[in-house]
Formats: sequence, C-alpha cells, structure tokens
Amino acid sequence: MSDGDGSTGGASPRKRADAVRNEKTLLDAAAAVFVTSGVEAPVRDIAAKAGVGTGTIYRHFPTRADLIIAVYRHQVDACAEAGPALLASSPTPHAALRRWIDLFVDFLVTKRGLAGVLQPDNAGFDTLHAYFLDRLVPVCARLLDAAAQAGETRPGLDAYELMRGVGNLCIGADTDPRYDARRVVELLIAGLRRQ
Repeated sequence: MSDGDGSTGGASPRKRADAVRNEKTLLDAAAAVFVTSGVEAPVRDIAAKAGVGTGTIYRHFPTRADLIIAVYRHQVDACAEAGPALLASSPTPHAALRRWIDLFVDFLVTKRGLAGVLQPDNAGFDTLHAYFLDRLVPVCARLLDAAAQAGETRPGLDAYELMRGVGNLCIGADTDPRYDARRVVELLIAGLRRQ
C-alpha cells in the first residue's frame, strides 16, 4: 500500500492518508459486522455498515480470507496502540494495565470467530500469530513494568504468561452465556496487586 520511497508532492501524501482512513473505515465496519453476525456475514452487510459499495470492499480485499486477516491485524494494532495512550491518560499505571486488559479481553472474546477461521493448518496462521505476539507482548510488558515501578504490582511478572492466562480464561466465553470471562479476568488482575 505504501511505496515508502519518501516521494515529494502535495497530492500523494494526502491521497495515502485518505486511503488509510478509508481502509480503516472498512475494517471497523467489517469488525462490527463480524462481532454481531460472524465472519461469514454477507459482504453487502459490511458495505452497508461502511457506507460503500461491495465493489469497494472487493477492491481492497479480493477474498474473504484477505478481509478476515486484515480485520484481525487491524484489531491487534488497535489494542497495541491503546497501551501507550492508556498509560499516558490513566491516573495510575495499574489503572492503565487494567483498562488495557479489558480491551484485550474484548478482543479475545469478540474476535474468537476470526481466530477460528484462521486455524493452525491455515498457511497464514503462524505469521498472523507471530504478528499478534510481536505487537501485544511488548505493550503488556511495558504496562506491567510501569505498574511494578510505581509499586502497584509485584515485580517480575511475565507479559506472555499473563496474556496466555487471560486468553485461557476467555475460552468458552462465546459459547456459555453463564460464564463471564471479564469478571474472572478482573480477579486475576486484582491478584497482581502488591500486598
């Protein structure tokens, strides 16, 4: 999408910014439709949500798999970008960590259908899983470190282990209406507090 050559010219950067914004609108619409209707939702529903024609979606994402992968990456990016913003805007690092974990849980619970389509036997699964880890583990580690430095949580907590634990607590949340993953994860996060 980006040629990265640093070319000059007034129209080109503006066009790229518009293209990025349009793609973000499509991905946000697709994510919202996937949450309510599943990843097999008709493309016309996504197009209607985004306020574009179906041809626009196919121009950006020729196959459903392309769209699903792009939505998944988009949601990972949003979660990753939220970490530093929460750290800057929250009253304490632990509050930022807690709010970020809430976003992470939302991502895990509402995007489980996406992950289900991208099974380990899918050629792109390993790459996508590596992207997920590369983007989110450092953000979680930064939040954990800030909370530990502020004396709010125990030092030496491992971001990957915490994320894996949160992920395991989210399993089944989409199939059992009596199970509230967010409440159980809240107990886990409360347990990180320094006594």
